[in-house]
Amino acid sequence: MVRLQKGECSKLKARVPSPTLTDGQLASNSKAATQECVYLGRQPILDRSGALIAFELLFRTGTANVAQVTDEADATAQVITRLVGDIGLRAALGEHTAYVNVDRTALTSDLVRLLPPERFVLEILETVTFDEALFRRCNDLRRAGFRLALDDVSEVSPRLLAFLPCVDIVKIDLMECPRERLAEMAGIVMLHGKVAIAEKVETPEDHDAAMRAGFELFQGYHFAKPQVLTSRRITPSRDALLRMLVLLSGEPWIAELEAELKRIPNLVIQLLRLLGSSAVGFPRTISSLREAIMVVGTRQITRWTQLLLFADGHLGALRSDPLTRLCATRARFMELAAGRLRLDDDRFADTAFMTGVFSLVHVLFGTAIEDSVSTLPIHTDIRRALLERYGGLGLLLNATEAAESGDLMAIRAACEALPGFTPNDLTMLGLAAAAWYDDQVQGNLDAANHGPGRAPAGQKKQPGPDGA
Repeated sequence: MVRLQKGECSKLKARVPSPTLTDGQLASNSKAATQECVYLGRQPILDRSGALIAFELLFRTGTANVAQVTDEADATAQVITRLVGDIGLRAALGEHTAYVNVDRTALTSDLVRLLPPERFVLEILETVTFDEALFRRCNDLRRAGFRLALDDVSEVSPRLLAFLPCVDIVKIDLMECPRERLAEMAGIVMLHGKVAIAEKVETPEDHDAAMRAGFELFQGYHFAKPQVLTSRRITPSRDALLRMLVLLSGEPWIAELEAELKRIPNLVIQLLRLLGSSAVGFPRTISSLREAIMVVGTRQITRWTQLLLFADGHLGALRSDPLTRLCATRARFMELAAGRLRLDDDRFADTAFMTGVFSLVHVLFGTAIEDSVSTLPIHTDIRRALLERYGGLGLLLNATEAAESGDLMAIRAACEALPGFTPNDLTMLGLAAAAWYDDQVQGNLDAANHGPGRAPAGQKKQPGPDGA
């Protein structure tokens, strides 16, 4: 265990775990802030013997050790996604516990469920008011394994007494609590079976007073200022998106999807922004990731994961990137054509859509299609369509490529192989696919700009004609 003597601030950084090059991260003394980096503050919490017990994680916007928080819920979301998705728990925490600040919005959202409860304490900010609904939520989270802490307490108040039954830890602010009341405050907290932390311990005198008052844990500048960790920003990687697509192609259980999404929280946030659009139209407030999956459905998740794969996780590319547009329109073309080829066979239409997407994966990774397909556990029908142009899926892929090329001879040859299709049919299918893409992308970019579930002013939400 790490042990610190008073004032050993300079030694702390050498002793506590830090992001290392072997973890693929950048140390906290990296170059000036750029758009490619993310930042996270952490401050140690020690016990009476000086042993490092935990870190409080703090929102930071750059290497300057300053908090610039305008939205507490967003700051919490950024801390969680940077920790889990960019820096990593091991690099930021080692084997220690983390304290994360939460306001009411974050506390009642499902974002905290991305965190392993045995590793995290949810620190309830002083702005949160207590009521029956919050009491139930706190108890639900504690039953799930989370510990809860009440932040910035300086006096015995009705708020403190109301919260005490549903928290595990109370942090007493030494800068606000009179020195002569410290022992009383610590005693009341511990009398209720809660852990008392002295926070904002700024001087040796503060530490001595808190020790005499009986506090169990300590935090403040006397031990160490927050350290700023720096890491390269990780957008939803193409590998992660491809892994999600492969899972979706195999008709996964909801629990499997939920588990995979929790591994890539930055993808969760982007998907929820996209899926909360007018193209989907949530009928009610979504309170959990599992519920969102059930309401939206795997079909819509699949489609937008596919688009994000080709957009490389950036929403703006949905509008401007030609490969993204080609992927989407090809997949939609094949879906519409499959619906004509086999009436009332939704499974075949969905597989055709997936085939259209996978037909361009090799372009993303700069490999031969044989190499890309050989590494993916995709359905045999899709694999043979891609490599051999076998079966109905292979014929549909030939047709969409012919329509994209504009080669009249290729279009006629494709139509001869597909009963009931004419060159004009392929032209109309291509126009319909392009129109679908434009409508879907605009709706989802509006959702990302205006917030989940909200259309721009004056625009009502309308479900898509096929529920997508």
